[in-house]
Amino acid sequence: MRTLFVLRTPHGPTAVGRTPAPLQTMTDRSMRLTSMKTMRVVALLEATSFLALLVATYVKYSDDSPGGVELLGPIHGALFLAYVFLALSLRARARWSNGLTLLVLLGAVLPFGGYAVDWWVLRPAEQSAV
Repeated sequence: MRTLFVLRTPHGPTAVGRTPAPLQTMTDRSMRLTSMKTMRVVALLEATSFLALLVATYVKYSDDSPGGVELLGPIHGALFLAYVFLALSLRARARWSNGLTLLVLLGAVLPFGGYAVDWWVLRPAEQSAV
């Protein structure tokens, strides 16, 4: 049962009400699930941007049009850095071995690698965390 309280300030009582509900803290499981979902989204975006960058590179050298690379290069770079950061920060919480961590990181530099990591590593791990 919650009790009534009076909030006292130097100028006297200012509020009367019930005690606030206890703060909800995120459990390790819910943090791992949230991080895993974020990692899945970033992995898919990074893999897609990598493939788009490969197409833009082909167009750049075949049609002498560098616009796509100039646009997609920084986007892919930011997604790549986010992927690596998330993989390394999620490693301990997900209890990945060194070999699995290396495979996840390798997925960032191989075409279609992010899709494979999502399908064989992240998706099953997210489903087991639920």
